[in-house]
Amino acid sequence: MPTRLESRWTYDDYLLFPEDGRRHEIVDGEHLVTPSPNTRHQAVSRNLLFAIESFLRRNLIGKIYDAPFDVVLSESDVVQPDLLVVLKERSGIITDKNVRGAPDLVVEIVSETTRRTDEIIKRKLYERHGVREYWIVDPELETAKVYRLAGEGFSPAKLLSLEAGDSFTSPLLPSLSIPLAEIFE
Repeated sequence: MPTRLESRWTYDDYLLFPEDGRRHEIVDGEHLVTPSPNTRHQAVSRNLLFAIESFLRRNLIGKIYDAPFDVVLSESDVVQPDLLVVLKERSGIITDKNVRGAPDLVVEIVSETTRRTDEIIKRKLYERHGVREYWIVDPELETAKVYRLAGEGFSPAKLLSLEAGDSFTSPLLPSLSIPLAEIFE
């Protein structure tokens, strides 16, 4: 593990982090480490990945990637969202090694260890860098929050719940409808 002598971590430092099964990210130059996800998290991630990927393959409007895959928002902001979508018209930000810039859609699946980071720190980060839509999925509560960029910031979250029979929809992905029941099964 590199030793940090300066006050802020950078993408160059990030490239030296060990492959240790944990998620390493840099937000505002700070090094964040989270443990690997649990089985419930992985099942929800897989269900969402499959549903969105099927939609994108049918409509040929973009690509989806799942963690671990680096998103370099700036030299001091490098994250690995659970899922991310880049639409076709912005495919130039996709490189062989990472995404360089804000994805159109980012999905984070919260756990007890990531709740504060996903709900506050990453929400502000994604908003600041111009992510057009941010979904925070909570497997424990079987809910999701959907943030959409409006002007210079995210509009207030739209709360979706399994109990209410809600579905994911998105103006970025016209005609997409994913019932939460399919995601949390």
